[in-house]
Amino acid sequence: MITELLNFDELPQANASQVKNKWGEVVRLVHQAGTLAITNHSTVEMVLLDVATYRELTESILLLKAREQSVLDELTARFNARLAVLERPDAAKNVASVLAQRGTLKRRPKAGESF
Repeated sequence: MITELLNFDELPQANASQVKNKWGEVVRLVHQAGTLAITNHSTVEMVLLDVATYRELTESILLLKAREQSVLDELTARFNARLAVLERPDAAKNVASVLAQRGTLKRRPKAGESF
């Protein structure tokens, strides 16, 4: 799996004219490096990937999506569990009981010596 993506400036480069006129050399460069930045007027406009690099990238994306989905599934389950508590028939009575106790403490809170 690819652990770090290179900056465009760090990739081997070929200008658009080289790609058009020397395709065989471009293919060789892509096979050697795995990627090749294609420039036009010194600006990277696209990146060519070999099949192995493309497969690694798509595999990494699929793994990230699966991990993201598992996190979302866990959060959904936790939310649904909390929502189920609020939807119980005695939930309104319990909330009213908590709110009715507002401001009543069994003992005085300690704030510490500095307060």
